[in-house]
Amino acid sequence: MTVATTTTMTFSQAIREALAEELERDETVFLMGQDIGAFGGVFGVTAGLHERFGDRRIVDTPISETLMVGGGVGAAITGLRPVVELQFADFIGVAMDEIALKAAKWRYMHGGLFEVPLVLRLPEGAVGGAGPEQSQCPEAMLWNVPGIYVVVPSSPADAKGLLKSAIRSNNPVAFFEHKALYNTRGPVPEGEHLVPLGEAAVCREGSDVTVVAWARMVGYALTAAEQLESEGIQVEVIDPRGLRPLDLDTILASVAKTGRIVFAHEAPLTGGPASEVAALVGEHALADLVAPIVRVAAPDVPLPQSSYLEKLYLPSVDDVIAAVRRTLES
Repeated sequence: MTVATTTTMTFSQAIREALAEELERDETVFLMGQDIGAFGGVFGVTAGLHERFGDRRIVDTPISETLMVGGGVGAAITGLRPVVELQFADFIGVAMDEIALKAAKWRYMHGGLFEVPLVLRLPEGAVGGAGPEQSQCPEAMLWNVPGIYVVVPSSPADAKGLLKSAIRSNNPVAFFEHKALYNTRGPVPEGEHLVPLGEAAVCREGSDVTVVAWARMVGYALTAAEQLESEGIQVEVIDPRGLRPLDLDTILASVAKTGRIVFAHEAPLTGGPASEVAALVGEHALADLVAPIVRVAAPDVPLPQSSYLEKLYLPSVDDVIAAVRRTLES
């Protein structure tokens, strides 16, 4: 059996490597965004790419999300593969007309005359006092926007493999990157590394409780599972890797085994990523459940500016542990 060799890198390095490889592989790929050129992006993710690929492939834009996404849609329908970075995922609301009514709908509206191979890179999540307009995890806002894929990696390997697959997809993809993960490190397979869109990862197998988590909460769920194992509780951790396409089969198979499910995400409870998946579990696996569905999420209030209040606002490892214990007591 051949064991794939890996290289340890950060989440942001994995994204940069994916971008560089796709820029090198396909001349129709180019990047657009605010300060992504010589400055290297507000989080430094695109550092060095402008020097390597030049002005025609790494394009700095004005401060206009509508222009950026709209320009990306226009470029995509004419045969290019733009990767558009919004500085903060919160700003999808500014460009929602271009995202929901253009990128997501135009292939359908024009009878398939063209495709829209557009990727939106969307840094999300709270990282310490950035405030309510620059710290949200708004991927669930796209739940009811058919026509656009929604991808949420949680590890460097998935960040690279999913981004490369997103760039090669002929469908528009909203690619959410949690800012708190940028400096996390992990192994990434060397050579050509692609992760299929819409395929969940079973990050840890268990027999007592299923925990489905997104982004930073995947790591929290794994830490919770390790702590609970000392009590004899076996937690299965699933990372859906996004919202659309959704690998519901993997989640339902886990529920059939454990009979209990906990969801964990950083977004507020109401209307968060778990809401729709919980409904699907209720529709398709109600007979398998031996306890109520439990959700771990932020409260339904604006995310505070204070970094101290932010810590109280965000769900934690302890919250996941408490949720697992609660479902076992039911």
